[in-house]
This record gives sequence, structure tokens and C-alpha cells, in this order.
Amino acid sequence: MKNELMNKLNGVYVITDETIYPGRTHVQIVETALEGGVTVIQLRDKLASDEYMIECGKTIRKLTSDAGALFIVNDRLEVALACDADGMHAGQSDRPAKELRQALGDKLLGISAVTVDEAKRAKADGADHLGVGPVFNTSTKSDAGDATGVCVLPLLKAATYLPIVAIGGINESNIAEIAKSGIESASVISAVVCADDMVSAVKRLVAIWNENKS
Repeated sequence: MKNELMNKLNGVYVITDETIYPGRTHVQIVETALEGGVTVIQLRDKLASDEYMIECGKTIRKLTSDAGALFIVNDRLEVALACDADGMHAGQSDRPAKELRQALGDKLLGISAVTVDEAKRAKADGADHLGVGPVFNTSTKSDAGDATGVCVLPLLKAATYLPIVAIGGINESNIAEIAKSGIESASVISAVVCADDMVSAVKRLVAIWNENKS
């Protein structure tokens, strides 16, 4: 089962956000992302209640299942389990990866990493893939830190042999550089959520990725 899920971890990866463009809900963002051809979705909300997140998550679970897309929940283990997500993503300051690995069973676990030491520790603790960044400067995540640049992506991949998801400041102007680096996936938030036409924005990102994937 896990290998089947891992095979879906590729291409453009859309992360939801209800705060940066008021009026656009998690579910609406997911619907448009899937229509545009995205195969990986992450439900992310630092402020909403677990009850609201589970309600959204159950709807998103059906949407992603129908589309054959991967569904990841950010940070919240209980939400990921309650809505039967394919996995979750956690940062360095969240619950210990070993604890999450045990609780998730065969579901996917992604862990944020910036350094080789962090990446190797995440792998040892049971991570299935790494979220690396911010690759470029971003205003979406206030605690993201300094941009790492694209060069860190193949470095952490070579150090761990884990799939890599690039995070931070990725948009139409730079996603080709990510694709050419040889890693598996590039996550976007504002490039989709803040676009006038989200579906068209997703389609352009997917097309650029596919044209430049090494």
C-alpha cells in the first residue's frame, strides 16, 4: 500500500490556505487544484479547530480519492487519522517523528528538513519523504527562515535517498528550476490560492513542471 502511495508523490503539490485570499475555502482550493491536474494535496490550517478540519478533511478525502490524488494533512495527527488521509506532514518542532511513525502505521509521513543532519534523523525516525525549504523567499509562512536555494534539494536527496518535496516561494517563474533539480515534487500555496483564475494557474504550473522535469 505504501509503495502505491509513494508513487503518487510527484509533480505539483498544492497546499491549502484560507487566510491569504479571504473567501476561498480549503474545499474550493482542492476542487480547483484537482481540476487543474494536481496529484498531491495538503490540508493546512494552523488556526482552525480540529472539528472544522475534520469536516473539511472528510470532503477532501472523497475528492482526492475520486481523482486518484494523494491527500496529506499538515501537523495534525488526529485530523489525518479521523479523515483517513494518506498521510501527514510535520515540522521539526511538532511531535517527535518516531511517535508519529508509530501512530500512522502504513500511512505516509513527511518531515521538514533543511540540513543533512535533520534529513538523516528524519529518515532514521521513519520519515517516508522530506519537505525541504523555504527554497525561495516566502511570505506565506512567517517562521520559514532564510531561503535555502535549489542546491540543497539534490544534496538532501543524495544523503537520504528519500523523495523530496520543495517548499517555499515557488511559482511560475521558478518552478522549472525545481523540476530540473531532479527531485520529486514542488509545493505551492500563494501561486494558486491568490491567482485570479486558480484552475488556469494550476494548469500552467503543471505544464511547466512536466516540460522541465529531469
